[in-house]
Amino acid sequence: MKIALPPLLSTVLASVAAAAMAGLTAYSVAALGYFDRANPTALIACTIALWALFALAILAVRSVPTRPAIAIILIGSALIGGAAMAGPPNTSSDSARYAWDGIVQNSGISPYRYVPVDDALGTLRPDWLFPTPLENADGTHRCLNPRADPTSSLPSGVPLCSALNRPKVPTIYPAAAEMFFAGVRFITGPTAEYWPLQLTGLLMSLAITAMLIVALRRRNLDPRWAALWGWSPIVATEAITNSHIDILGTLLVLVATLLVSRGLRFRGGIALGAAIAVKLIPVIAAPALLRRQPWKVIAASIVTFGVLYIPYLATTGIAVIGYLPGYLSEEGYNNGSRFTLLTLFVPTTASLAVAAVLLLITAVLVWWKTNPDAPWLGQLVMIGTTLLIVSPRYPWYALLLVPFIALSGRWEWFAVPLALTVRLLIPNDGVSQVAIAIAIVVIVALALHRTGPVGRTRLRHPLALLRGSSST
Repeated sequence: MKIALPPLLSTVLASVAAAAMAGLTAYSVAALGYFDRANPTALIACTIALWALFALAILAVRSVPTRPAIAIILIGSALIGGAAMAGPPNTSSDSARYAWDGIVQNSGISPYRYVPVDDALGTLRPDWLFPTPLENADGTHRCLNPRADPTSSLPSGVPLCSALNRPKVPTIYPAAAEMFFAGVRFITGPTAEYWPLQLTGLLMSLAITAMLIVALRRRNLDPRWAALWGWSPIVATEAITNSHIDILGTLLVLVATLLVSRGLRFRGGIALGAAIAVKLIPVIAAPALLRRQPWKVIAASIVTFGVLYIPYLATTGIAVIGYLPGYLSEEGYNNGSRFTLLTLFVPTTASLAVAAVLLLITAVLVWWKTNPDAPWLGQLVMIGTTLLIVSPRYPWYALLLVPFIALSGRWEWFAVPLALTVRLLIPNDGVSQVAIAIAIVVIVALALHRTGPVGRTRLRHPLALLRGSSST
């Protein structure tokens, strides 16, 4: 439903709300520091305020005339994104690992060959990633930098401090991500701290905003929906402040989707294969792209994925698997304990099988029902449903969902990244279960509401929504 406001008032309100988001984003990054789970109140309060301002800004910009709205969206995206660079990452240390992998590669060493604390890499460690530990009176060591934790080198056992998470395991990131890390560090060198990846995150975020505006206009849809990406708090936080590599996968999946929707299936398959080689997760975007001539998309994506891995396979062989098996076990996916909501209804030991069946059914229905000329609703359902079933602890996985919220105008799916954000900031299973359950209720309720008087008929065929186009 669109709330009509006078154009001048809506323009001022949207501009002020976006500017307020930029200011609050800068404050949360610069003033609150690294997230302290023992005292989460300030960051939680800022997060709630940002999402409230986001909702207000979206309501207002919907009544702004199209051309000024596009200008406001682009300017607001740049301001909010720039504000997100006001300080180092505040809820994740992943970008420290990205930087380290790039540094290692630019020294001529495969990132899969050694763990970060291996003595063989000792001369490569910059102080900002491996600050010098201080010795306590009892002979133990401590780290003054709140981003660093005590560890030790291998095999010598020399005490170290490291800003990297899991410094004693090999990298988990796929080939395209590693190439990206190396490229960024090749340009900036090893001493630049967090800003290079934040800047590339900002540039990719702005590129997605612009792509969405163009795509929406070409398809006679409302370009103002691009603000759902450009002003989104999750984009500012996870794509820019925390610089998650998911932003690159998201960009490539969007490119793949737009290309396939225009009938360019080989090119779309190349983009999809590159996206999967960024973080594997984008493979869930495949079903919505396979409605027509699927062999073209599949062949191009497989070849692209394989080609990107050739340099690493040649130097480190099977070690390119990295820490993936250990990560899946650590996160509880091997025994089913990670499926937060499913474990309420099925035994933990059966939740993995149940999740796999549900995901398979969703993938088949999405493939069958998706309109190949407008696959964004299919992407929305496939990606969003996967996140609800798998329920990861990390909200940045939901970056992949947001462009398709914008393309489809189905804003209620923001309940998914919100639920995952709650799970990160309040790591309590009961709270997570409630948040995910609320997200499902909101999405289903709004889907039925959109169908109007025929809602009861559509209830028997809920995936029929995939045949539609964007609703404004």
